[in-house]
Amino acid sequence: MTETALLRLDKISLKHQQQSLLSNISLSLSAKQIMTIIGPNGAGKSTLIKVALGLTKADNGTIYRRPGLRIGYMPQRLSLNPLMPLSVSRFLAMAKSNTTQIDAALARTGIQHLRNRPLHDISGGETQRVLLSRALLSSPDLLVLDEPAQGVDISGQTELYELINALRDDLGCAVLMVSHDLHWVMAQTDTVICLNQHICCHGHPEQVSSDPEYLALFGRRHAEAVALYQHDHDHQHDIHGDVVCEHKHHD
Repeated sequence: MTETALLRLDKISLKHQQQSLLSNISLSLSAKQIMTIIGPNGAGKSTLIKVALGLTKADNGTIYRRPGLRIGYMPQRLSLNPLMPLSVSRFLAMAKSNTTQIDAALARTGIQHLRNRPLHDISGGETQRVLLSRALLSSPDLLVLDEPAQGVDISGQTELYELINALRDDLGCAVLMVSHDLHWVMAQTDTVICLNQHICCHGHPEQVSSDPEYLALFGRRHAEAVALYQHDHDHQHDIHGDVVCEHKHHD
């Protein structure tokens, strides 16, 4: 049988000091698919990402990555030595990339104007876009994003998630992401993995949002709020979540 998955995990388990971090995790990610991992704090989301990338070794189970798979990884946060000031372009050049690659990545994330700015002098949202730019340098088949909107203000979160969706469409890459933004997850992702050391439930967002285990983790009120959010998203919300009216002309 021909293998169509970019990435597949089969029965992955991991313990630390007798405490289960991951238990019997199986998932498969295909080209152009957006898969989002959700779950409470301490559920093992970041650990699962690191196991999938080969940064952490599982105790049991197997991992398949398509031969030649190019992966772009965006970690949860950027740790920099304040005694070593770096410009955005110098930081990206550390990934062994050339000027053409750097310019293309900055253009895709809309931050060309930050090219020569010091990293310690940009906002949280701009820092996340720099990290996303770095993940794009390898022209990835798979983007792996760990809480990409962390440190981004509310108005910037929607823009960042829409950018990720556009990158999937433009580059034809798959996306494996950890996110706390359940509204966006349920509106835009293809597959949701609800994790709490084990996979509680998984599938299309509408299936997951009505699953008893999802409701037990996140509460019925939250699930109902998410359900109300699941509509054709052809408009913008302001910082309070209200719809910003746009006048459209119809023939």
